[in-house]
Amino acid sequence: MRHRLEYAPVWLIVQVLRFLPRPIARALAIGLALLVYVLHGRLRRVGLRNLQLAFPGMSESERRRTLRGVFVSLGRLLAEIPKFPTYTRENVHRIAIYDGFENFERARARGKGVLFLTAHIGGWEIGSFVHSLYGNRLRVVMRRLDNPYLDRLTRWLRGMHGNRLIDKDDFARGVLGALRRGETVGVLMDTNMSQQEGEFVDFFSHPACTTTSVARLALKTDAAVVPAFTIWDRDLGKYRIHFEPEIPAIRTGDDAADAVANTAAYTKLIERFIRQYPDQWLWVHRRWKTRPAGSPSPY
Repeated sequence: MRHRLEYAPVWLIVQVLRFLPRPIARALAIGLALLVYVLHGRLRRVGLRNLQLAFPGMSESERRRTLRGVFVSLGRLLAEIPKFPTYTRENVHRIAIYDGFENFERARARGKGVLFLTAHIGGWEIGSFVHSLYGNRLRVVMRRLDNPYLDRLTRWLRGMHGNRLIDKDDFARGVLGALRRGETVGVLMDTNMSQQEGEFVDFFSHPACTTTSVARLALKTDAAVVPAFTIWDRDLGKYRIHFEPEIPAIRTGDDAADAVANTAAYTKLIERFIRQYPDQWLWVHRRWKTRPAGSPSPY
């Protein structure tokens, strides 16, 4: 009963957004997100510190404007997720379109499986949803959420049109099996890892502990690594699900070094997109929390 009462506000917000007209739902969700920006001091401090680390030449006022944009982006995404059940192949173009789809098709035609390299930027949940709605089902790596209601809701929404989930604790075996069957797997690769889980690579000129599992699996299976980002396009007034060309694998014969080199290349590409759309990335995540031995915490 305690858990039900604790998560009742979340359930209520989802239901309200689901049935409101889209413009009103979006305005309400953005308003709620900006309220969090104002009231949640810790998130605001982390976001501003991250922006200071990434863009040392950016003024304080610009950092605050960028961070507010992040919360607007999150509100925009929040407004769309409860409406997933209302979208079909015939009307989903109202919220998102493909851009560079031929890059995905070319990689899939190789028959070795595809690893979508993606990040918490723009409408990341919308990208995988629309992709499955068009019949391009994929496996999505997901850790169990602390909020049980949100966990159930997220799993249901992600699996509505045939996407299947791979638990983060079963990452290697689940992804390896999917790739060997020629399937597509989506991996969010922009979060902090512990030193036991990752390696340090450059991210905005700072060492960031990053998972090497995507690179190791790509090297092992010869799967294609295709960057895929769902970006809000202000001119279009909708999202663009953008596919980059496959990233060629670095192979020198030293598997451990190659895994780190490829991970660094993937991270550099993610950085390029964040630099292009800084107000759409999740700056409130403590990306540089894990530090090399002897380095002080930036937070």
